[in-house]
Amino acid sequence: MPSTHTAPALREVRIPVGENTWLYGDLALPSGFTGLVLFAHGSGSGRHSARNRQVARHLQDAGIATLLFDLLTAQEEQEEVQTRHHRFNIPLLTRRMQDATLWAAAQPELQDAAIGYFGASTGSAAALIAAARLGDRVAAVVSRGGRPDLAGPAALAAVKAPTLMIVGGADRQVIELNEAAYPYLSGEKNLVIVPGATHLFEEAGALEEVADLATSWFSLHLSRAAAHGAAAIHLPYRDRRHAGQLLAGKLAHYRGRDGLVVLALPRGGVAVGYEVAHKLHAPLDIFVVRKLGYPGHEEYAMGAIASGGVRVMSPQHGMHVSPEAIAQTIEREQAELVRREQLYRQQQPALPLQDCTVIVVDDGLATGMTMEAAVQAIRQHHPRRIVVAAPVGAGDTCAMLRRHADEVICPAQPEPFRAVGLHYEDFPQSTDEEVSLLLKKARREHPPGNPIVGPSSGH
Repeated sequence: MPSTHTAPALREVRIPVGENTWLYGDLALPSGFTGLVLFAHGSGSGRHSARNRQVARHLQDAGIATLLFDLLTAQEEQEEVQTRHHRFNIPLLTRRMQDATLWAAAQPELQDAAIGYFGASTGSAAALIAAARLGDRVAAVVSRGGRPDLAGPAALAAVKAPTLMIVGGADRQVIELNEAAYPYLSGEKNLVIVPGATHLFEEAGALEEVADLATSWFSLHLSRAAAHGAAAIHLPYRDRRHAGQLLAGKLAHYRGRDGLVVLALPRGGVAVGYEVAHKLHAPLDIFVVRKLGYPGHEEYAMGAIASGGVRVMSPQHGMHVSPEAIAQTIEREQAELVRREQLYRQQQPALPLQDCTVIVVDDGLATGMTMEAAVQAIRQHHPRRIVVAAPVGAGDTCAMLRRHADEVICPAQPEPFRAVGLHYEDFPQSTDEEVSLLLKKARREHPPGNPIVGPSSGH
C-alpha cells in the first residue's frame, strides 16, 4: 500500500561501541513521531535486510521512527564470513542493543521517544535480554521468527515490556521453541501464528501480515508509554471532537486500507467516530448497543444487549435483582435499541462487514460491557479484523477487551479511572439530532454503495 504520509527524514548514523569503534545505522524520523523502534536483525543479516526494511517502512507510515543498524562492526562482519561465530554470540549482540538504545536516548530529537525492539531470528534473543536489563526504558518488543529460547528463562521472566511473538505456521521447530519460551514471559504477551508462512515469511502476503501485526503492537504500546500518566495527551480532552481527532492519530496505520469500516456506538461514540472515519478516509456507520442498568442504579451496568440478539451479563448481575426485574430491563432496552436503529438509519442499510477491518469506537471504556457486546455481535458478520478504539478507558477494561477484539487502541488509561466524563472538559449528553446530522455528513463523504477504498485507489 503506498504511503499516505510525508516521507520521513532519513540519515545515516554512527553508534559508538568502543574507542574508535562504531556501528552504522539508518535512522528514519517521520513527522510528529512519538516512538522509536530499533531493529535487531537475524543471523547472517544486517541493516540492509529487505524483510526488516519492509516492516520499517510500514512503521514509518504509521508515524513511528525506526533505527536499522548493523549489530557487528566492519571487522566483525569480515570475521563472520569466515567463522559464522558472531551471529550466535548473544551476549555480544545484547550489548550492542543496549549501546544503540543508550545512544538513541542521548540524541536531542529522540529523548522523548518511547523505545521498542523488533528482533528477528537470533536478534530476538538479544532484544529480549536487552529489554530485561533496561526495564522500563523499553516499552514493547516484537519477535519475528525469533529464537527466544536463546534468551533463557531468567531473562524472559524479567522482561517487563509487552511482547509479541510472530511465527510462521509452517515453521514447526521455531513454533515449538516459541511455545516453550512463552510461559516464562511474565508481562503482557501474545503469540501469533501466520498460517502457511515459512521461517522467512516469503509467501505472498505473509510479511505484510507481520508488518501489520508489528505496527499495531507498537502503535498501541509506544503511544501508551509516551502518554504515561496521560500527560502526553493533555487530559482532559476538550470535547468528543478533540478526542476523536487525537484517537485518529493513533489509528493512522489503518488510513487508506481497502475494506475499512468505522462503527460508532451511539450516542456518545458517534462524535468521536466521525472524526476517526474522516481522518482515516473510511465510511462511518452506527452499531447500537444498550447498557442494562441495575434497577434504581442505572449508572451501574449489570449487562448489555446489541443488534443481532447478543446479550452480555455481568457475573454478579443476579445479585439482589429478581428475574422479573431483569426481564423488564431487557424488554425496555430492546425497545430503545430498535427505536434508535430506525431513527438513525433513516432506512439506510447497514454497511456490510464481512471480510472488512472494523474499527469500533466509543467515547470511553468504563466497565466495557457495551463494547464487549458490540464485539460479540460484530463477530457474527465475519469481519477480517475487529479493532476497539476509545480515547480513554480503565486499564483493566482494556485488558479484558483484548481477549475479545483483535486489537484495542486506548491512548489514555489514567489511574484512578473514575468515570468517562471526568476526563473531558466539555461532556454534554449527545442528542439524537447530533447523531443523525453526523451520520448524514459521513454518508455524503462516503455515499452508500460506493466501493470502500483508500485514497491510493484514486477515489
